[in-house]
Amino acid sequence: MSILVVGSVAFDSIKTPFGEVDEVLGGSACYFSTSASFFTDVSLVAVVGEDFPEEHVDFLQSRNIDLAGLQRSSGKTFRWKGRYEYDLNEAHTLETHLNVFESFQPELPENYRDAEYVFLANIDPELQLEVLQQVKNPQLVACDTMNFWIEGKKEALIKTLARVDILAINEAEVRQLADEPNLVKAARIVRDFGPKTLVVKRGEYGVLMFGEGSIFSAPAYPLEEVFDPTGAGDTFAGGFIGYLAATRNFDEHNLRKAIVFGTVMASFTVEKFSLDRLKEIDYAEIEARFRRIKLLTDFADID
Repeated sequence: MSILVVGSVAFDSIKTPFGEVDEVLGGSACYFSTSASFFTDVSLVAVVGEDFPEEHVDFLQSRNIDLAGLQRSSGKTFRWKGRYEYDLNEAHTLETHLNVFESFQPELPENYRDAEYVFLANIDPELQLEVLQQVKNPQLVACDTMNFWIEGKKEALIKTLARVDILAINEAEVRQLADEPNLVKAARIVRDFGPKTLVVKRGEYGVLMFGEGSIFSAPAYPLEEVFDPTGAGDTFAGGFIGYLAATRNFDEHNLRKAIVFGTVMASFTVEKFSLDRLKEIDYAEIEARFRRIKLLTDFADID
């Protein structure tokens, strides 16, 4: 079944210890939708400027991503410039130019309003809530956010979280949102805001998932080469929610499998800049890496 994603489409300029690129395709909606498209159809809602090239439109359409919700506005596309040191878990923002994204008002095409699966990427929580008010009866709503919104619009964010099933944020954001340094206690507080499932993204250290009475830990896939972690979190979310939508199964066992598929997708993204690695892979490679992660955590029971 199709997933509705609302987020950003951007041009990224990135420097890491391993290379540098200028104005490549990025944005949360691009990473999420490309990743999810390996599992199911995706409907994208975002805004771009007059400078957005047709080659990027062609690529997204080649992944069977519905772009009826992609708005074109007068002005320039959102741009982000950043760099990473050898600690690739932390991005240093150098420049942010919101451009047309600053006045973005998500308007869902009529056929998008019947979406069963919704992913609210990292945008203003007031806009996230506006999107939910346009969707008729979603079966599953997942959400991302960041420290900027937690600090500046916490009340609006908590209103949004009351209507969210799955929240995926990083470790520091969980503690900030809960105002609690202990991660396990913080997870319980955040889940009390509404999300039944909390997914804690921990970069190279993997993922923790907190559910009703259960905690699941999945390692990151060990890689020899990591070029650029930009978009890894959104790529993870695309694999995770994409698998859930494709299987239409939200039990504990399937949530754990979905976490591992998300981890697999993120591991591909970081191997090259932008979406370049995701453009190369096929589903057979995804399945093979899934099996290898399973072997990483396979051990005998106590005799």
